[in-house]
Amino acid sequence: MNNKPQAAPPADKAQVLQRSREYLFPHRIATLASLGVDLVIGQRAGYRFWDLDGREYMDFHLNGGTYSLGHRNPRLLATLRESLEYADIGNHHFTNPPRAELAERLAQATGLQYSVFTPSGAEANDVAIKSARRFTGRRKIVALEQGYHGRSGLSGAAGDDKTAAWFGSDYPEEFIKVPFNDVEAMERALAGDDVAAVLMETIPATSGFPLPEPGYLPAVKALCERHGTVYVADEVQTGLGRTGKLWGVECWDVQPDILITGKCLSGGLYPVSAAVLSRELGTWLAEDGWGYVSTYGGAEPGCAVGCTALQMCADPATLANVETIAEYIGRGLRDIQSRHPFLLEVRQQGLVMGLRFDAPDGGARMTGALYKHGLWAMFAGFDPSVLQFKPGLLVDTHYCDEALQRVEDALADLIRGASGA
Repeated sequence: MNNKPQAAPPADKAQVLQRSREYLFPHRIATLASLGVDLVIGQRAGYRFWDLDGREYMDFHLNGGTYSLGHRNPRLLATLRESLEYADIGNHHFTNPPRAELAERLAQATGLQYSVFTPSGAEANDVAIKSARRFTGRRKIVALEQGYHGRSGLSGAAGDDKTAAWFGSDYPEEFIKVPFNDVEAMERALAGDDVAAVLMETIPATSGFPLPEPGYLPAVKALCERHGTVYVADEVQTGLGRTGKLWGVECWDVQPDILITGKCLSGGLYPVSAAVLSRELGTWLAEDGWGYVSTYGGAEPGCAVGCTALQMCADPATLANVETIAEYIGRGLRDIQSRHPFLLEVRQQGLVMGLRFDAPDGGARMTGALYKHGLWAMFAGFDPSVLQFKPGLLVDTHYCDEALQRVEDALADLIRGASGA
């Protein structure tokens, strides 16, 4: 699965970077360059990819879990190719066999009823907010101070205030933010019985995967029930097997009213995400079938891939491998930590992992150090002291051994550089 694939069409790396500076996102190119990162991905397979210059990298970012089943997974590729033999995206006014099948599979997998398919997790969170407002007749949304739910209109307003305000799309009277792991703050926010939904990342990704304290998520769910508020579980990054359960909320025995899924559902091949609603929250679908429409939401090839991806992630053999690899790589990281106190904390729930370092920018610096050693992992955007560390669901112990050695080598380089040795 990790063998180097057939060569991609030739491209000039310097030219691609220059075009991107000029026509795409100059600040992003400059920021990565400041860390020594000038990556342009070319070939890719399994849990590795190659720069256009031919250099190989182990992928521990996985584009937020999009490649949990690997880059260009052969089984998912076969599903996509088979679909494209007879189908295109379909017509959004009508159903199609893969869309109906994926909706049924998601209902069975979540205990909820209806699926609304969207091209992205951000749009799925928009659907969740609108559904909660429709159901409750309320407008307020409570979310986490450092939560991330996408960058569209409603989902962006539910995220960090700074970015929303940058575009003038913050609504502080309607989107209330509370600290993570603070039950009392959540209770105060819901006390007025005027909140439509609590939008909750099960383990906040862009904050560096801080883990819920014991009892926190069940307490939030109980508060939602007491105050007539909808509980929305954003499982875009923690769902589909990454925690060792199919859904992260299962680790804390929480049943959401709405569950958001995406990223790995696409297999990294064809965009598909979903807001999965309880029967009650989805009553609007029986009243107005055009309440939400999307030309590309629920595209036929994407739903075909989604069926296979969901089946693979829910496979007991996959979840057993997650448990095995989580224990193995977690033990290895803690062993490294025992020798390198600059690594302050190993946060872990299955293969959802955050490594916190003893410097405000330690995670960002580690991103650069690991890049030099051929491993790509991204620091947490809201807390650069933390490195997001995301092994794939199907990796083996040999792959982990190779990665752990690169982590230790990069960490040693970083410490040596800081000491001036």
